[in-house]
Parts: sequence; structure tokens; C-alpha cells
Amino acid sequence: MYKLSKLNVSNPKVWVVIGVSIAGVLIFAKVRRRFNSRSSIKEDFGAFVERFELLPFPQPPPPAARLPLAGLAFAINDIIDVKGHVTGYGSADWKRTHEAAGKTARLVTALLKNGATCVGKTVMDELGFGMTGENVNYGTPINPQKPSNIPGGSSSGSAVAVAAELVDFAIGTDIIGCIRMPASFCGVLGYRPSHGLVSTTGVLPNSQSLDTVGWFARDPSVLRSVGHVLLQLKTLEPKRMRRFIVADDLFQLPKVPKQKMVYAVSKVTEKLSGYQTPSHMNFGQYIASKVPCLKVFREESINQQNGISTLKALSSAMFLLQRYEFKINHEEWIKSVKPKFGPDVSDCVQAAITSKTDSIKNLYKVRMEMRAALQSLLKDDGILVIPTVADPPPKLCLKKGLAAEFHDRVYALLSIATMSGCCQVTIPLGKHDDSPISVSFIASHGTDNFLLDTVVDIYSSLLEEVNIASNSSPFPDIDGNMEASELLKEKGNAAYKGKQWNKAVTYYTEAIKLNETNATYYSNRAAAYLELGCFQQAEKDCTEAIFLDKKNIKAYLRRGTARESLLFYKEALQGQKSFYHIPCIM
Repeated sequence: MYKLSKLNVSNPKVWVVIGVSIAGVLIFAKVRRRFNSRSSIKEDFGAFVERFELLPFPQPPPPAARLPLAGLAFAINDIIDVKGHVTGYGSADWKRTHEAAGKTARLVTALLKNGATCVGKTVMDELGFGMTGENVNYGTPINPQKPSNIPGGSSSGSAVAVAAELVDFAIGTDIIGCIRMPASFCGVLGYRPSHGLVSTTGVLPNSQSLDTVGWFARDPSVLRSVGHVLLQLKTLEPKRMRRFIVADDLFQLPKVPKQKMVYAVSKVTEKLSGYQTPSHMNFGQYIASKVPCLKVFREESINQQNGISTLKALSSAMFLLQRYEFKINHEEWIKSVKPKFGPDVSDCVQAAITSKTDSIKNLYKVRMEMRAALQSLLKDDGILVIPTVADPPPKLCLKKGLAAEFHDRVYALLSIATMSGCCQVTIPLGKHDDSPISVSFIASHGTDNFLLDTVVDIYSSLLEEVNIASNSSPFPDIDGNMEASELLKEKGNAAYKGKQWNKAVTYYTEAIKLNETNATYYSNRAAAYLELGCFQQAEKDCTEAIFLDKKNIKAYLRRGTARESLLFYKEALQGQKSFYHIPCIM
């Protein structure tokens, strides 16, 4: 063993070696502590803030029927009261400044009375704000489907507890997507009930006009059983014909093949009895015509005519309403305690506390008009089919935070049920590019039993069709000659000039089958897709056209329009920059 006295301590290199060695030891110790800490939470995936056990009420003696939730374990997120425990609201400062609850929330008691066992409280975003599921006080629950990516929030711990099979079901709250987003990101069923139908007594408020108690499950039968208890539904309801309405414009937002979602729904309706053939619509345009109060919240845009901008206005109204009511609920506590939050939550709280009260009446009118619009469209037998989210779960700990376009795209979808108060279920459909994907069904306010029954009826068949679509081979290419393809292109041009957009798409598609290397065919088809509101297909065609011919100016312009319509602002701007670098062609 070397001794310091034998070394030449006047040599600077000696001290460098010593310093590096000490630093290495300290880094190793820090990494070891992190590893040990990560190992200690691996068992429960970091889903819980507190573990305890609330036993169910006794099972009535025979001949009484078995309690509907007997043998099932559940968790609740840290926004729900349990007698003798401090409700932390996801915040260390909130927990420090509040006392233990004097009563257990009514919904928890209802679940215990029906045979379920509560095993603890789960992590949530602070004060119900945030969409990532990350929490600076308690850490981020590990997404079992994709550990390096966020689980989604705010009910992150509850979603993870179900996805990791730690419980049979879990309770969370859905304010502006806090059940639906984590359900999609973690690959489980998630249910947001009709607003106001599940008791919120003993649940801390964020925004009463938007707050709902929701739940997660892996099994559709469990999802329905929990719904029957919390919504106090009748066990049996007369079966009626179901009609699906596919919002085609909204399926332009995700980068997921349409057959993995819409095609699967269509195929199931062909095989099961009691379902009409799905109809299709441009939902954004429908809302623009039925919710006139949204005009107040629309931003100036060159694409004001497309329906997606209407849904962006809807999400803007949603945020304003949430901020207004949160400020009423918690401004006094925020100003007196001056709590510390994570950066994303801090921004949300600051925006709420400093918000102005302009156009408040219009916010509540938007809710009323949205409720009426969905009721008129769906009645008591219709189900709107939409993507749950537009993008896969982002990576953990993004230094720059989530992009504005990510927010715009996901909340354009989540705001529909939030602002209408309708019930919505998130249904996992496996994975695409190694990320969980899902579809959502929305039904009219108050038709929860109908929607829950539909999920149980359709779920296994839906997954079967998704597997078939995932394993199917692409159609083989068709050979042809240049003259035939040019003739088809001319027919497509004539149909386009006659405003026969679908026919134009058909002709251009046939031309592409005969000649896949002609950029003009793709660019022309993109123009027809733009007219039909099929922005994702248009963007894809333009990208292919540019790949084939980097001097195709129309393709750049059309792709910019498509990307802006899909709320991809950054990509639209980059496309414009590329366009301006094209050499002039005389």
C-alpha cells in the first residue's frame, strides 16, 4: 500500500491523481445510493406515497349475493380523504399545513361496503396540475409499459399501480385529462364518468366545473363493476342498438396507422350483433357550427376554417375555466404559505393565480353549448370514436419541458369530454413503435351504463382485430406503364377542378400504384387530401414528394399547410425554411 510520505507531494500530478480518486469514490457512493433507492421502490414502481389497509365491510350471510367487489384490492390517489390520514394533494407544503381528515371520502366508503380492500394512497402531480406524472416531492412512478418515459398525470400513481398489477383497480381524479392520459400512456383502461354523477365529498377540489372522480382497471368487467358502485347504476339495462361515429379529422393528429384503431372498430361492428355500420364526420367543423361562443376564444390564424383550430379554442376555454375556479379555491393558501412546486406545476399555479376574470360568462356558456352539441349528435345510442392522445409518452426529465404543440394536440382531444361533461373511456390497443396506443369512446352525459356495457361487450373482439391488423402484410405493388399513370393523373386533375376530392384521391392513388417515383402524383394527391381535411395523409404525401424531388415547391407549401393544421408549428416553420433555400427555377 502506498504512503503519502513516500510520494513527491510537490508534484502537481500527484494531487490531480488524488483528487480524481476521491471524486471517483464520491461518485460511486452517490450512484450506489441512487441504485439502492431505485431498487427499494422497484417493488411498487414508486406508485405509492403511503401504504395502509382499509378492510371491506363484512360479507352478508347466505343467501345474500356475494358483494360485487369482493376480493378486489384498490388504491386511491392523494387527493381523497381517509380518516386519520393527512390528504397531501401531491404537495409536501400542503401536507405540512393541513391536519388529518376527520372523515373518509364517501366514494371510498362505498367501495369498502361493496367488498373491496383499500391498500394505500398513490402519487399524483401537485394540486392536480401537470400532465407528466412527475412529482418533485415523491418522485415519478415508473411506467411499466415504458420505464424511460413519463406515466402521464395527474393521476400517475393510480395508473401505474394498475398497470404494474399491484391492485385490481385504482381511483384518481380527472380534471382536464388526468385519468385518460395516464391510462393511454400506461396501457390500461381508464374511465372519466359523466360530470357530477360520482360523489366528490371528501375529495379536494381543483376546478368544480371540471373535476370528476375516475378509475383505472385492466379488466373491463372490473371497470364496469366499479362504475356500478360509484355511479349507483342498475345491474341490468335494456340492450339497444349502438352506432359508432368516427371523428375522421381527429384521427389525423396521431402518427399511428388508422387500421390499428378505426379499422378495428369497423371490423368488430361487422361481426357483433347490435351495432350499426360506423358513420364518419368532421367533428371539429361540427363543433364550430354548434358552439358559437367559442368564437371569443379563437386565435387569429390563416387556417381558421379548419376544425382543429376550433378544438384548440375549446381547450383554451377549458384552461381559462380551470384557472378561474382554482384561483377561487386556493388563492388564499397560495399567497399565505408561498409553497414550492416543480417547474411545470409552478407555471400552472402562477398562471391561475394571476388570471383575469374576463369572459367568465362565455366560459360557462361554452360548457352548456358543448353538452347540447354532444347530446344532439349522440343521443342515447351513439358513441363518438376519437384518439385518446395524439403523441406517445415523452421521455422523462426533458430539460426544455414538453413542446407547446404537444400540449395543443393532446388537449384538443381531451377538452371534448372535459368541457361537455360527457363520459369517456380509454381503451388500450397494444403498441405502435414500442409505445402504448389507445382509442377513446365518448357517450352522452348520463349514459355511463350504456358506455360501460359497450366496453365489456366489445373489448376482447377489438383486441383480436388489432392483432390481426398488426400482423397483416401490406398490399403488393401493382406494375404499370407511364402512359396509363399520366392518364390517371389527368383524370385526377379534372376531378380536383370539379371539386370531386374523393374521386381525385382515387385517381392519383391509382397513378401512384403504376409509378411510385413521380413526385407530382404525391403532391397532387396531397392537395386533394387537404381539401378533405385529411391533413396527416397530406403531410405524408408531401414528404414523399419532396424526397423524390427536392425542388417541388408546391409540396413544401402544401406540407406547411398540413403541419400547421395538425398543430405541428415547429415542423411547419422548418419546412418553410427549407422551401426558402430552394434555388430559383426559371
